[in-house]
Amino acid sequence: MGHGYTDARLVDGAYPRAMQKLSSVVTTCMSDTLKQIRKLCRLMVDANQGDHFHALGMVFTAVERGFATMELPYSEAIVGNPDTGVVHGGAITALLDTCCGFAANAALDELGLCPTLDLRIDYMGVAIPGRKIYAEARVYRSTRHVIFCRGKAYQDDPDKPVAFCVANFARLDPEVVKKLSAQIVPFLDAVEDPS
Repeated sequence: MGHGYTDARLVDGAYPRAMQKLSSVVTTCMSDTLKQIRKLCRLMVDANQGDHFHALGMVFTAVERGFATMELPYSEAIVGNPDTGVVHGGAITALLDTCCGFAANAALDELGLCPTLDLRIDYMGVAIPGRKIYAEARVYRSTRHVIFCRGKAYQDDPDKPVAFCVANFARLDPEVVKKLSAQIVPFLDAVEDPS
């Protein structure tokens, strides 16, 4: 069965130990990158008091590898029909686009941003006035140039969504990512790790 030789690395266990060490280093690097991505998401939501995150009241709740969750508290600022109190569809669109974007960022192996290429929303029903809207998004495919996400917005029951979405995000050129990271990292040092 063999080829007439034995690899010494396998005999003394050095090769498996080296692979475990490499795996540990890769896991640590990915963990550090995920921490930076969480900080970036926190910075984006909290930093600029005049942006759409604040105007809509979006709250970043979690980011894991290729997955994100957010909340949109009910307020008069997001009402589309003052007579009924129904939330404007644009607020739900912004919530889902942002949540999918955070999931796409969290699918990267390095700190970066992913601009939205395409976003499709299917509204399944009206959000009940006075209730918080939750969003979750997940990357389902990642290629060299595009990251594909699915998301949903719901209120009390994740199995009864207000809206579904599919979204595609661009991967930036590695040189652009390097320059962007160099500019962003100093700001991230001042951000508390939200995990």
